[in-house]
Amino acid sequence: MPRPDVPDLVERARRGEARAVARLISLVESGADSDAGAADLRAVAAALAPHAGRAHVVGLTGPPGVGKSTSTSVLVGALRARGRRVGVLAVDPSSPFSGGALLGDRVRMGEHATDDGVFIRSMATRGHLGGLAWATPQALRVLDAAGCDVVLVETVGVGQSEIEVVALADTTVVLLAPGMGDGVQAAKAGILEIADVFVVNKADRDGAAQTVRDLRHMMSLDGGDGGCGWQRPVVPTVAARGEGVDELVAALDAHREWMDAGGERTRRRLARAEAEIQAITLERVRARIGDRSGLPRLAERVVAGELDPYAAADELAHSVTGR
Repeated sequence: MPRPDVPDLVERARRGEARAVARLISLVESGADSDAGAADLRAVAAALAPHAGRAHVVGLTGPPGVGKSTSTSVLVGALRARGRRVGVLAVDPSSPFSGGALLGDRVRMGEHATDDGVFIRSMATRGHLGGLAWATPQALRVLDAAGCDVVLVETVGVGQSEIEVVALADTTVVLLAPGMGDGVQAAKAGILEIADVFVVNKADRDGAAQTVRDLRHMMSLDGGDGGCGWQRPVVPTVAARGEGVDELVAALDAHREWMDAGGERTRRRLARAEAEIQAITLERVRARIGDRSGLPRLAERVVAGELDPYAAADELAHSVTGR
C-alpha cells in the first residue's frame, strides 16, 4: 500500500475537505497498529503542530442515560446558528467483535451529517478505561487544524476511572439528570471537582429543581469556585426540546472569556502538553521493558524472596537506561 502524503492531507484538511480530515484521524487511530502506522502518526503530529491551538475544546461527560448525545446534537445546532465551525469526537465503547466504535452517537447526530460546517467522528475506546480513546489528543489537533472553532468531545460515561476528559478539554461540562442518584453519589464519583459547567438535563422531570439546589449547595461549601475564581454555573436544560441550550452556550462563552482574561487556558494547555509528553515517554519505556527478557526472571526472584520489588525495579531501570 502506498504511503500517505501527510503534508498534502493536512493542507486539504485545512481547506475543510472532510475526506482529508477523516483520513488523518484514521492515520492517528491506527498509529499503534504497526511500525508504519507509528511513523504515519509521527508525521501527522509534526505536520499539525504549527496549525493547532485555536479551537475551544469542550468536554461533555456524565453518567450514562443523562442525555449526552442529545445535548451534544442540540449544542452543535446552537453553535452552527452562531456561525461557528464545529467538530465532534463521540468516543464510543469498542465493539467486542471488531474493536471499532459502535457509532451510536453518530447515528443520533445524523441531522448534521450534510452540514459542511460540522465534522462528526466516532472513536473507539479500544478498552481504554478513562472514557477516551488513546488517539483523542491527536484527533483533536486534526479538527483544530481543519478550522473548527469549537471541538466537542463526548465521552462514554463517567465514574471514578472515567474523568480523563478534564485533561483534554478547555471547558468541562458535566451532565446530570434528576432521579439518577443524589449529589453525594455524584461527589463520590469525583465529577463535581472536574466540572467547569454543570448541566441538569431533563429538567422537566420531577426532582430537577432539587438536583439544581443540591449541586449549588455542595458547591457553596467551597465558595462555589473550587478555589480557582470561576463561579461554576448550573444550567437546567431539556435537550430533547432545545430548552436551555442558549444559556449553555452563554456559559461556555463566559468560561472561555474568563480563561483567556486570566491566562487559565494557557495554563491548562501547558499542563495538557506536559501530560501528553509524559504519557508518550512512559509508553516508550514500557515498550523497551517489554523487549527485555530479564523481566520474567526478576519477577521469579521477587516471588522466591530473593529480591524485593524495589531492588528488582532498580535492576530493570538499569537495564533499560543504563543508570
